[in-house]
Amino acid sequence: MANVLVVDDAAFMRMTIKKMLEAHGHTVVGEAGNGLEAIKKYSELNPDVVMLDITMPEMNGVDALKNIKQLNPAARVIICSAMGQQAMVAHAIQYGAKDFIVKPFEEDRLIASVEKIMSR
Repeated sequence: MANVLVVDDAAFMRMTIKKMLEAHGHTVVGEAGNGLEAIKKYSELNPDVVMLDITMPEMNGVDALKNIKQLNPAARVIICSAMGQQAMVAHAIQYGAKDFIVKPFEEDRLIASVEKIMSR
């Protein structure tokens, strides 16, 4: 099971993701509301997986991803995006995101993504 850092500027989305993950035996070790917090929490917590929203205040998910990958090139990051953000998703994959899920997402898709990147 994975230790996960959940990063989204919407508290309800963090709570939703946390409930889904914990229902399947994963542990949410931390939460962040923007990219700057995500980098700080990543370095403190060293999670197995980061669920990272793209559109956030302070620093967006793509820039946070770049910084996290500088801290740990092996970091496992799943990008969460809304419809219509294909260009940002493409950049995220280019910078090392392991997978992406599109909001609103199904619980099965979220869990499958975490399990897929943990098995690599």
